[in-house]
Amino acid sequence: MRKAMIGLFLVSAVLTGCADAAHTPRPTVGLPAAQAAAPLTDAEQLRISDAQQRLIATCMRRQGFEFWEAERLSLAESRTLGYVLDDVAWAREYGYGSRLQAEDAAARAANPNLAYRKTLSEQRRQAYDKALDGGLDVPVISVRIPGGGTVSKQMGGCVAGSEKRLYGDPREWFRAEKISGHLRSLYVPKVLADQRFSAALDAWSRCMKKAGYDYKDPGASRQAAIARSELTAEPKVFEAERKLAVADATCALATDLRSIGEQRERHYVARLHDRYGNALDTYFRLQHQALDRARKIVGPRA
Repeated sequence: MRKAMIGLFLVSAVLTGCADAAHTPRPTVGLPAAQAAAPLTDAEQLRISDAQQRLIATCMRRQGFEFWEAERLSLAESRTLGYVLDDVAWAREYGYGSRLQAEDAAARAANPNLAYRKTLSEQRRQAYDKALDGGLDVPVISVRIPGGGTVSKQMGGCVAGSEKRLYGDPREWFRAEKISGHLRSLYVPKVLADQRFSAALDAWSRCMKKAGYDYKDPGASRQAAIARSELTAEPKVFEAERKLAVADATCALATDLRSIGEQRERHYVARLHDRYGNALDTYFRLQHQALDRARKIVGPRA
């Protein structure tokens, strides 16, 4: 049963082009230059994701199956907001991105790969899954993550092949990615409790009150806006979301909330380097390696 569940999730994620959304900390301050590689931008991470889709599609077609690459949104539409939104122009255009999320959900539901897989006979469907990720009988690799627990993944088929082309050793990449991505559980509570960051949040909240909004932090304002947008798609609801997001971004800029948060994040991540430094260094090294290889496979998004 465990393998079946893992397989179903992996198939769904690959077919829809779903990327891991876990946030990975920035390199820590004061490390040697070789260890402190710059974090990739959204555009660079998307290029790796697009390259992997291209590699998987090519591999699947070679094995006699149809495969459609995930739709490429624009850079603006694909933006990762993070905890702090301080791009006023983006907020004025997209609010908190509720419409983009709705469009993305609809596109995933109508994904041609999922529809194509359903048209296959049971025998062909098993062959398709085996070609894609090795099926249910391939080895499953596991890694213990910070904060407790274990995550697992199948290693086979075109997915493993694409990761090998981009990252080298898929096992090394999986371990580094999952450990680095799950460090949030260790450092985020400390950042939120940090006096400097708390002071910046208080300043942001005061700024928002002057603009007519009463929220304690950006997460609360965003959740309120998204919750309202999920109830109705009326234009006036989106207009209210845009105004709130613009106020949020304006106050974030005025209080330096992002830069303070990133500085405190680096501070607390640095404290984890003795224990998790190897995983972090490996993560950034393999990401940059994958980017170099991705540039030879696909072009950048506009």
